[in-house]
Amino acid sequence: MNNPLHYQVIVAGGGFAGAYCGKSLSKYFGREASKRAALIADGNVFAFQPMLAEVVGAALSPLDVVIPLRQFCQGLNVLQGNIVALDLNGKVATLDSGRFTPNSTITFDHVVLALGSIINVSQVPGMSEHGYILKNAWDAMRLRVAIIERLEEANLTVDLGTKKRLLTFVVVGGGYSGVETAGQILDLVCSVQPMYLNLADVAMRVVLVHSRDHLLPEIGLRLGKYAESKLKERGMEVRLDERVESITAGKVFLSKSEPIEAHTIVSTIGNGPHPLLASLCKSENLENVYGRIVTEPTMLVKGFKHVWAVGDCAAIPVNGESSCPPTAQFAQRQGIQVSLNLQRALAGLSLKPFKYKSRGQIASIGHQSAVADIMGFQFSGFIAWFIWRTVYASKIPGLQRKLRVVIDWTLDIFFPRDISVIRTLEQGVLEDMHFKKGDSIVEEKDPYISVYIIKTGRVDCRRNNNHVQTLESGDILGGSNFTAGDTWNVRAAACAPTVLVSIRRHAWLSLNQSPGLLAKTPERESYAEVR
Repeated sequence: MNNPLHYQVIVAGGGFAGAYCGKSLSKYFGREASKRAALIADGNVFAFQPMLAEVVGAALSPLDVVIPLRQFCQGLNVLQGNIVALDLNGKVATLDSGRFTPNSTITFDHVVLALGSIINVSQVPGMSEHGYILKNAWDAMRLRVAIIERLEEANLTVDLGTKKRLLTFVVVGGGYSGVETAGQILDLVCSVQPMYLNLADVAMRVVLVHSRDHLLPEIGLRLGKYAESKLKERGMEVRLDERVESITAGKVFLSKSEPIEAHTIVSTIGNGPHPLLASLCKSENLENVYGRIVTEPTMLVKGFKHVWAVGDCAAIPVNGESSCPPTAQFAQRQGIQVSLNLQRALAGLSLKPFKYKSRGQIASIGHQSAVADIMGFQFSGFIAWFIWRTVYASKIPGLQRKLRVVIDWTLDIFFPRDISVIRTLEQGVLEDMHFKKGDSIVEEKDPYISVYIIKTGRVDCRRNNNHVQTLESGDILGGSNFTAGDTWNVRAAACAPTVLVSIRRHAWLSLNQSPGLLAKTPERESYAEVR
């Protein structure tokens, strides 16, 4: 076995905090940076997340909002891999580096935890299977492709009900991501509608669902109300004080209103702790607040002299508050400051506490309009939109990408948005889905996308509101084969807390073609009848 790699400092995570920490360390270590420090990330790019909504709306290319970490942290050793184990006391990290190589072992003197958070939509039944999230450039591109595919399907079908469902887009969450994404979706579908000759007389419907009484709670009531009014003027439906209870392939079930029939649902809520951090908090008994590791003002994790935490995964006290807000501008400054403290620690100097005061908040609401609160001054409309674009264009890393963004934004003013689609294999073959009693799993006439294996609980199956059968643990909800255009002829709902495993079409067909692998047992003989 090869000797493990050793670095004075490893940075775990390639988001805003991790990337800016790595960039600062690279400058500090100079020519020795590749031997003394490493940045570990599960991908090789740094994504400028505040502009992902622009990718969804086809205003920007996905390549405009990402930059290779090796280019951004030039000189630093960048290692792509998932950290599967981290021994803080032993100072050892184990990486899963890919399909064709064994796990790699790395030792270190200092570690910076900058793993961020994950999107956890498991609390909304059906969201993990049928919904879309917006965490990285791939998510944004996948959503853009899905929107255009819905337009293509709607242009082909002659059934008005199906057409309306295909042209209804639901965004869950009225914070920055939700408002900006909903605005971009509305811009996209309205601007390209004239290209679809069979959709001229059908209204595009974008619905924004938010659990609070006004949008953009981070930016204040006045600007939140302004954003709401402007979005409504453009035809968007805004549902306030409303929660999504569950979703199926064709319906969104709300806490107060009637279900919305739609095939495209986007969730911009549901952040959860990174699995590695959750494991560390449990094994090392680390103090944490909702999964965010509590640190000293210097960003040292409490109880350690060599473990640091920054970004969304850290609760860093600042300005008299118990923790910084999990925003990009704070994460960027934390990454730089933790690098400076690491330099001081390596030199035997005293550490400095993190201090930063937000300069303001800006949110685009589409159609050359935005809202902004900068240094206590509030702006809205075109002026705020111009400020938004100016600020973000200046913050995108690298001159090449700055130019790309400015050019794409300029072209967007004069030319229609790009609706090209390059098909890729759909991800997410297996998904666990959690339902509480009464939650709908599938509705009659929903598209037949997946087969479900019941892990725990019970499922009631009805046809035309008449009971068909009750499935229990080990039973399969679905049929043995798929046919193009198949739909469900039953309504299935959980009649107890239930966990299902969803298996996508191509995976199920492959399994079903393997002799004996999915042979029916007496307990499962009726599984084909409930489709």
